[in-house]
Amino acid sequence: MLDTSARLLRLLGLLQTHREWTGTALAGELAVTARTVRRDVEKLRALGYPIDAVGGVGGGYRLAAGAALPPLLLDDDEAVAVAVGLRGAASGAAVTGIAESSVRALAKLDQVLPSRLRYRVATLSDAVVSLPGRGPSVDATTLVTIATAIRDTTRLRFDYTSGTAEATIREVEPYRLVNAGRRWYLLSWDVARTDWRTFRVDRLRVRTPGGPRFAPRPLPTDDLAAYLDDALARAPYRYEAVLVLHGTPDAVRAEVPAWLGVVEERSSDSCTVRIGSDDLDQLAVWVSTFGFDFEVLEPAELRTHLRALAARMHRAARRPK
Repeated sequence: MLDTSARLLRLLGLLQTHREWTGTALAGELAVTARTVRRDVEKLRALGYPIDAVGGVGGGYRLAAGAALPPLLLDDDEAVAVAVGLRGAASGAAVTGIAESSVRALAKLDQVLPSRLRYRVATLSDAVVSLPGRGPSVDATTLVTIATAIRDTTRLRFDYTSGTAEATIREVEPYRLVNAGRRWYLLSWDVARTDWRTFRVDRLRVRTPGGPRFAPRPLPTDDLAAYLDDALARAPYRYEAVLVLHGTPDAVRAEVPAWLGVVEERSSDSCTVRIGSDDLDQLAVWVSTFGFDFEVLEPAELRTHLRALAARMHRAARRPK
């Protein structure tokens, strides 16, 4: 059995992992009686931790939010993960407005980390170089607004600009924020189109006030990651390319990420790949780096662009005079 001090830390850690615990479940986790759990909860309250009693069969407990809440209890791996994450955010994230906040939070965390953990974090940070990211970024306030609407099951209204510069006003039921590299997406139910839609967050501007509350509907699939991969690969772009890649289906799928393109088996040694982009330069670079011989079925603009790119590469590869 854990001694009292260790048990209190363990109890606090358990209360931080779930929104609510029954007294019986806590007693089982700590290998003590329900009466001991009640005494330990009172000791944590005396130390300043706001723990609410929850009604119901057998009763339960919940760690309440509050300005006077002491620091979170983190184990070694959790503390290192938080510190490394903050360093990454401070060095150039895809979210604007959080770099300075990340530095401040990291400074506070460094003050309370034991020396052995500071050494681990510093060792990893010194070995990693963060390059400035390219591509769109999103505002932290926008992410918080969307996340709040997801939590509260309230509709969102926003102005949206598509990849083809079409401007629309959307009203949606928001369900998930999706981070794919430097891009953020919103998975939602589009009220007007009565279907699931995925929106680029950097292309939307939230309107206030939002819409009414909604009753959550079942998600489109249990395998949400695969669904989002497919949705991103099939999203409308300014340029849609259809290619034939000469490689086995397994080799092609290993080279072409599911979120980037849709791979369809054509034969035992070739595949049809559908891929889109709003930029012909980006599209030309993507298709030329797959590592397979390929043919462009469409669009004609891509073939023209590839010829120009090939000529530029040929000139660059010639021996200087």
